[in-house]
Amino acid sequence: MISGSHSTSTQSAHARKEPVVYVVDDDESMRFALSNLMRSVGLRVETFESSGDFLAFPKCDAPSCLILDVRLRGENGLAFQEQVAKSGVRMPIVFVTGHGDIAMTVKAMKAGAVDFLAKPFRDQDMLDAVADALARDGERLAAEQSIAALRVAYDSLTLREREVMGFVVAGLMNKQIASEVNLSEITVKMHRGHLMKKMAARSVADLVRKSESLRVNAQSQKSS
Repeated sequence: MISGSHSTSTQSAHARKEPVVYVVDDDESMRFALSNLMRSVGLRVETFESSGDFLAFPKCDAPSCLILDVRLRGENGLAFQEQVAKSGVRMPIVFVTGHGDIAMTVKAMKAGAVDFLAKPFRDQDMLDAVADALARDGERLAAEQSIAALRVAYDSLTLREREVMGFVVAGLMNKQIASEVNLSEITVKMHRGHLMKKMAARSVADLVRKSESLRVNAQSQKSS
């Protein structure tokens, strides 16, 4: 591991949510070269000699990617790719290898790798692969944060509001909903207005999209 790689600046990265590139390679010269390359374009980088060191290191809640040597000392990078996924780390992986072949590349890509570069690779090819990986991870994080915010809004609904929401997204009119839940149409309108405001839904179509994102439907909301 490059000396000084894990300094107090890591804490500031947590606060700023700036992108982080992780490098796992048992070749010290390769770690050094990749670290310098990433820093040359202003990216934060953390380097590790082994997969165990990487897994034990606290990850930033920021767009990230992993540059991984497919042949680490004493272990297989493709097997580690599976281990990373099982551990809940979802950042994109860019594989590098001096011994790559077509079968290995196909297996890595099918398992979710975003690129596979053979050594020696061009610096620009690596930078392009990392930029693509960070962009993808940024989109994933944004989507997860959006879903989390939707879940908070949905959890704020009363049981009755959830029930009414289920019928609204199913396409029922207020009069029909009133009949289904045995309430007056005016009361249904009130619940509908409250839930639309809490869900920050601009229209029924917007509410339907949010409901689909949350994977809730009329039946699940009635049984809540």
